[in-house]
Amino acid sequence: MAPHHLITSHRIAAANATIDADARHFSITNTLKLDTRAELDALERSLLAPAASIAPKFFYDVLGSTLYNAIVLTPEYYPTRTEAAIFEQFRDDIAAVIGTGKQFVDLGSGDSVKAEKWFASLRPSRYVAVDISATALTEALSRLAGNADAPELAGLITDFSRVLDVTPVLAPQPSLFFYPGSSIGNFLPDEALWFLKQIRAHCHGHGCGLLIGVDAKKDSARLDAAYDDALGVTAAFNLNALRHVNALLGTDFDVRDWLHRGFYNPALGRIEMHVEARREVNVKVRGHTRRFAAGERIHTENSYKFTPHEFRALLVEAGFEDTRLWQDTRGDFSVFYATA
Repeated sequence: MAPHHLITSHRIAAANATIDADARHFSITNTLKLDTRAELDALERSLLAPAASIAPKFFYDVLGSTLYNAIVLTPEYYPTRTEAAIFEQFRDDIAAVIGTGKQFVDLGSGDSVKAEKWFASLRPSRYVAVDISATALTEALSRLAGNADAPELAGLITDFSRVLDVTPVLAPQPSLFFYPGSSIGNFLPDEALWFLKQIRAHCHGHGCGLLIGVDAKKDSARLDAAYDDALGVTAAFNLNALRHVNALLGTDFDVRDWLHRGFYNPALGRIEMHVEARREVNVKVRGHTRRFAAGERIHTENSYKFTPHEFRALLVEAGFEDTRLWQDTRGDFSVFYATA
């Protein structure tokens, strides 16, 4: 499951929001070119395909965002709190390895809270928030601007899941790229490598690096539980995507006809989330009728898991030359710092 700050960055309404930033406190650059019609056409095609799917970005209407915030508080969902504990336990050690005074580039910044916790130890010269949600980015920078000790602030509105280009807002100085939450797991393997290569391409000169959180492979039962909690919060989150699609596309999904399925696929090393038809149902999709057989699934998300060896090899393949690793005592989650 992708963290809130990654997926909310894709919300169509937020992406088209206007900006009224106070230039005395921060600047925002918008390079986003979003074609709403094309997004909805792609959604239609994915629903009508033989193997139907809904892109994870459609999880996040207002209710979906609220449900995600509840998921991370469930006892079964360990990644968020485990990463936070690693950051707290090893903050001084990690800061000593990274060094101070760098430009801090927060990819999928959301509310910027995770990044802000690093300001005291890393003392960044600049903070660059990167997100597709104009609303989230502007609110976060406005909040930070009220702190007299905040570094220079800048924002970039863009969809880096397509192409990462932060050059319009980078200053010519060493940069720390920050990508927490195991968001990298939502990319397909070749996409993850390409994304890491794009980060590496933005690293120029000595002192540039990437601080990234990565969920680890572990017992299938624990992974299954993390994505199918006993309270049913994740189930509600997954099924709410159908309601959101109804609102966007005019489909007539009835969530009572569907079940949540979230499970670990060990052969592919990933969590898969689906919604499954309880019975044969017919759904109207823009003038078409899509029949779903009983037991047929709509794929909604993947979340890949990595052993430390696997992810270190991926970083090296992407062009990073040196890596450091911090983990919790159970080895549930990994935090890497990789230098160019």
